[in-house]
Amino acid sequence: MLFGSKPAGMVAPEDALPGRAEAVAEQEPHAVHGRPIVPPWPDGHAIAVVGMGCFWGAERIYWDLPGVYTTFVGYAGGYTPNATYREVCTGLTGHAEVAGVVYDPAVIDYEALLGPFWENHDPTQVDRQGNDVGTQYRSCLLVADETQREVAEASLQRYQGRLTEEGFGTIATQIDRLGDVYWAEPEHQQYLHKHPGGYCNHGFCQVAYRS
Repeated sequence: MLFGSKPAGMVAPEDALPGRAEAVAEQEPHAVHGRPIVPPWPDGHAIAVVGMGCFWGAERIYWDLPGVYTTFVGYAGGYTPNATYREVCTGLTGHAEVAGVVYDPAVIDYEALLGPFWENHDPTQVDRQGNDVGTQYRSCLLVADETQREVAEASLQRYQGRLTEEGFGTIATQIDRLGDVYWAEPEHQQYLHKHPGGYCNHGFCQVAYRS
């Protein structure tokens, strides 16, 4: 079933692929600025994890922001340990494609990272972004603690108000607690820096986010 059709909706934990005990590959330094994309990171830094469709474009949005130390792409929110890209694409791991953003809260706070999240994908779509269809493309915010959850939920309500004013639909973004994150293979890290003309379906929405 690995290379067959995707299941409809989220796979059940008992039906997820088994995965493996070890990471799929050793990670290289960030291709843009050379800083590490795996821990340890500087003291006092925090992590934000966002899912907004294809993770190539999602990561590209964040790596140049002031206060962002490093970024990476990976898989999270599902069941299969150390999944591969091909496994995630079957829909049988439960994971979303995510971008991880390691940031200095003294320079940029979590709220400020949410504006680019809302404005660069369509959060009203369920399990898809544009032509990318499947649960791995779902819109999600995976929060590291209760403070992030409170900020994320308040931010969603404010942005929903803006969308409603402009006649758009209901936000489908899932806000869940961050569990294990599995780094994607090195060829996916900073993909749009390595392939400037590569595929990306992220763009600014018509409704601006207001914090």
